[in-house]
Amino acid sequence: MENTLVDKTFRDSSGKIVLAQMPNLPLIVWVVTSLLALIFTSGNINTVLDVVANGSLFTWAWLELFQGVNYFRRALGLVVLIALVASKIQY
Repeated sequence: MENTLVDKTFRDSSGKIVLAQMPNLPLIVWVVTSLLALIFTSGNINTVLDVVANGSLFTWAWLELFQGVNYFRRALGLVVLIALVASKIQY
């Protein structure tokens, strides 16, 4: 099988096309803490939930960037990482 750019972009090491996967622990933690932050909208608990949510999303993006199964997943990690950092920059 020829290894074209399309194959490297969308296929994993076993040849399957991978665009989405089951969520891993950092992504699950991000979803749960983000939802809880919508319930607890003020105070120290909201601050802690925000820090945990951002930390877990950063971890997920970092793992995808360096350990993603294909170029698409690695690019997705890079985009999320850049968006997360850009959203925290204040003018």
